[in-house]
Amino acid sequence: MYETLSSFAQTWGLGLFVVMFLVALVYALWPANREKFRNAAHQPLVDKDPLDD
Repeated sequence: MYETLSSFAQTWGLGLFVVMFLVALVYALWPANREKFRNAAHQPLVDKDPLDD
């Protein structure tokens, strides 16, 4: 029983993580998300403090 469950988890677990990785990669490289990620990358360089309003 243990070998069967272990084999199932190893096989389908690997497949699940490969699919999740590909979805995350497509999301990160999707052209419509480019500006959102660019803004997030440059946010630490913005000199405006939100508490100074």
